[in-house]
Amino acid sequence: MNMQTYRIGIDLGGTNIKVGIVNKKQEIIASASRKTRKERPYQEVLDDMAETVKDALKKIEVSITACNGIGIGSPGTIDHENGIVIYSNNISWEQIPLAEEIEKRLSLPVKISNDANCAALGEALAGSGKDCKNLVLLTLGTGVGGGVIIDGKLFQGRIGGMELGHTTLIAGGEPCTCGRQGCVEAYCSATGLIREANKAADCFPDSLLEKMREEMGEMNGKIPFEARKIGDKQAIRIINQYINWLGEAITNYVNIFRPQMVLLSGGICGQGKSLTDPLKKYVETYAFAGKRISIPKIEIAKLGNDAGIIGAANLV
Repeated sequence: MNMQTYRIGIDLGGTNIKVGIVNKKQEIIASASRKTRKERPYQEVLDDMAETVKDALKKIEVSITACNGIGIGSPGTIDHENGIVIYSNNISWEQIPLAEEIEKRLSLPVKISNDANCAALGEALAGSGKDCKNLVLLTLGTGVGGGVIIDGKLFQGRIGGMELGHTTLIAGGEPCTCGRQGCVEAYCSATGLIREANKAADCFPDSLLEKMREEMGEMNGKIPFEARKIGDKQAIRIINQYINWLGEAITNYVNIFRPQMVLLSGGICGQGKSLTDPLKKYVETYAFAGKRISIPKIEIAKLGNDAGIIGAANLV
């Protein structure tokens, strides 16, 4: 077997550690995972990261010497030049020398970046953005993350990721987890959609939103879309409002970066064209210069969790 045939990608999350062995064709040929159990001392989490890498390698009977490096996507603010997780509220880490510690455990060079950066890189290399040199990825989950590819390369400063979710959408608006008010995350995340749907259900107890909330036990991000399909007036209002907020955020990023494509990922994106079609119309209407120039495609990312692993592997 040729040496240095593979790269190792690690997606570190608040719930799971996911590892993939990635070949030259950007395919994950083996994977393994363990629970993060983030409440433990960080050294124990890193021990498990190293063991999960070994688990994945065992599945294809490949020696670690056949790999040329390890890339890690971590939530939080990352010093990628020095391999340090400066701060991650998701896993309650501060100033963790992640790259150095994993290098000690596995004797391979290690590069790290923000998890949304890795997802953007993975989609650009092997997913919906393949062959796109300039794209923006937004992750719409509990929060809103973002990654930007410019001229085929991941755009990142010395510190941190692209905190697109923590740009202001409505000054003085809803409180955000970051301590500011009115961030994109406060309005365009699944959390923001659920908050607004709960408000509507509370105010209109005869609405389908309230009935479906009762049936499910709590509100979720799917209920407003499902209720809208059936014609519930409050659901129509809530989803239209959400589309406008997300459309405004995307329009801002289009005006700044002028990408070829905007990719959306996360649970809400299961709505497919019922989400992307109205967003395209919004951006066509409000992006600077409008249809006079090329409006970027707005598509759903297709790699799911694999995007972060493939992107991380390509940090090395």
